[in-house]
Amino acid sequence: MNGTLLHVAAAPFEAAVSVPVLPQGHRSRRLHGHSFLAAVRSRDGAALGERLREALVPLDYGYLNECITVPTDENIARWIREALAEPAIETVSVQSTRHQGVDIDRANHAHLWRRFRFEAAHRLPCVAPGHPCGRMHGHGFEVILHVNQDLAAADMGIDFDRLGELWQPLHATLHLACLNDIAGLENPTSEMLACWIWKRLREVLPELSWVTVYETVTAGCHYDGRHFRIWKEQRFESAVRLGNAAPGDARRRLHGHSYITRLHLSAPLDAMRGWTIDYGEVREAFTPVFRELDHHALNESTGTDGDLPALLGWMRERVAPALPALDRIDLYATPHSGAILHWGEEGPALPGQAP
Repeated sequence: MNGTLLHVAAAPFEAAVSVPVLPQGHRSRRLHGHSFLAAVRSRDGAALGERLREALVPLDYGYLNECITVPTDENIARWIREALAEPAIETVSVQSTRHQGVDIDRANHAHLWRRFRFEAAHRLPCVAPGHPCGRMHGHGFEVILHVNQDLAAADMGIDFDRLGELWQPLHATLHLACLNDIAGLENPTSEMLACWIWKRLREVLPELSWVTVYETVTAGCHYDGRHFRIWKEQRFESAVRLGNAAPGDARRRLHGHSYITRLHLSAPLDAMRGWTIDYGEVREAFTPVFRELDHHALNESTGTDGDLPALLGWMRERVAPALPALDRIDLYATPHSGAILHWGEEGPALPGQAP
């Protein structure tokens, strides 16, 4: 299979923490607690979720300062990486809340992110007649600001609260507004909105690496100042039997999942329409494949063993000819178990199902 295959596993843990390196008066210096989510991406998928859950046992329902002297999200991720001690692991991620987290790679390069939300109306004036997005409508938009930093041995990168401070003036402009009325957003596609945000933050936040805009919960756009990447998410309900699982593994029995897949595409901007590819065109191109997957027994409909790598390869063969800009597919059987196949840029992590 051409491309890079990464296995993904995630597991939650509950813990108390205080962060002594923060300035006096900072709320996170006080003893508090989080419902953390840890996740790993690895080239080795064998029992990955089990290995992660076992590594988290000393942290779950514990006081993190007893295990980690300075328990920032960055140091927690490092601790988990050391506890796993596996060379196949590419990144370890820690979400301390639904809205913020960090990914650490083996070179201590950190990707931090924080999510924000605003409610707004818009219409797309450059679409074809009859296109639903040409009508005035609205969304609960979500925006993720991504920051990349080489931390070396530093305990933490930029404070999440700093990202919140920088976001506030933009929130005041965008929230409860009609985006078409804002200068620079006369054609407020996801791509144009991501670019608009980038231009207003990059000068004051030079570490900014990506801006992500969720137009809906299933579609969105990334922008890094030069390139646009979009994704479209689909769900399908299917039965499967993993015949290649170890003897005694319950997954050898016929069972089923609510699968989630994300198609990622990189394409140049269409200057006239203000987007790269219409999300509707992506959905339409995937529809014939969706019909082969949804409410079927996957071993029969795909002719594969039904495991995630095999399904990803099958999906790529079916979808890529119709979507030349496609360069990555994510597939999750459960919210904590998935795989990624990419043959272009991997792109930034998306929080939610897994990083």
